[in-house]
Amino acid sequence: MKIVVTAGGTMGHINPALAIIEEFKKQEKNLEVLYIGTHNRMEKEVIPKKNIRYEEIEIYGFSKNVLRDIKNVFCIQKAVHKCEKIFREFKPDVVIGVGGYVTYPVLKAAHNCHIKIFIHEQNSVPGKANKMVAKYADLIGVTFKESEKYFKTRGKIVYTGHPCGAWALNITKKDKEALGFSKEKKLVTIVAGSLGSGSLNQKMEEFLKSIGHKDYEVCYITGKSHYDSFKKEKFPDNVHLFPFMEELPGLLKISDLVISRAGAGSLSEILALEKPAIIIPSPNVANNHQYYNAKELALKNCVYLLEEKDIDKEKLVNLVDEYLYDLEKRNEMISCMRKEQTFSSANLIYQEIKELLK
Repeated sequence: MKIVVTAGGTMGHINPALAIIEEFKKQEKNLEVLYIGTHNRMEKEVIPKKNIRYEEIEIYGFSKNVLRDIKNVFCIQKAVHKCEKIFREFKPDVVIGVGGYVTYPVLKAAHNCHIKIFIHEQNSVPGKANKMVAKYADLIGVTFKESEKYFKTRGKIVYTGHPCGAWALNITKKDKEALGFSKEKKLVTIVAGSLGSGSLNQKMEEFLKSIGHKDYEVCYITGKSHYDSFKKEKFPDNVHLFPFMEELPGLLKISDLVISRAGAGSLSEILALEKPAIIIPSPNVANNHQYYNAKELALKNCVYLLEEKDIDKEKLVNLVDEYLYDLEKRNEMISCMRKEQTFSSANLIYQEIKELLK
């Protein structure tokens, strides 16, 4: 079998794409994979390291910069033609889109070449790219059942859950001491998505400076673009800063509490690993989708939902103490998580695509 996978921009799109690829590798002995991504975003760095064939296209997200957007229109047309040429040579059985603006020209080219198309939507409210390409899709997989109402498509929609849950279980856990942490102390991991968040860093600064007397340690992931400026601040010895963490589930496995954004991939990993979590949705995403991702789980008591505008030092200190040391609350949250876990998502996606190709 030959598959083309396209996804990009953030690890929130790249990780589920990798999870789907891993499942296909398990199921298909003679699998050939080609990944199409951007020329300048995270996937260009991440995917070749996985020994996956990579083709890049030049494309940008639309903005309020008129000149850049005009240039982007021509980039899209050029990218469609390049993808059509790739498809004629590679002859894929199916093209799989897992989100991000890079997917639009790839899937449009697949449609032009009459190749079967599957797309996966991770968030409760679909992104612009997936809404645009839904008209081309033969099959759409959704993480949240309520996402179905947003798609107007000729294709079939299936509830698959998120493929990163099972994928997270297979990641090797990190070594606490190798990362500079104590084996004996509890660990709180705080992460604001793969790119980090300047606004959350500002909100968290006062909290981090106030916990030097606490008996737990904090792993704070700033995001690569924020690390140099953030590390100039003076933090207590129990606060450890990192710009980025590859294979984040390995870190979550050694954490006692997670404070995270509400990307669907992050939430699926937290649920799969049964880590008590305080979730702070990003207010700066399309359609406020992270809030709705988190709200559904918070209503089921799987996570604690804290909006960024409501963060203050004392509130956060109390919440961390509560979910780190109150065994009854921790166990209740973990029990609720177990009811929401989905570990067969990638396999279900594989089976649905196999059925599509018959």
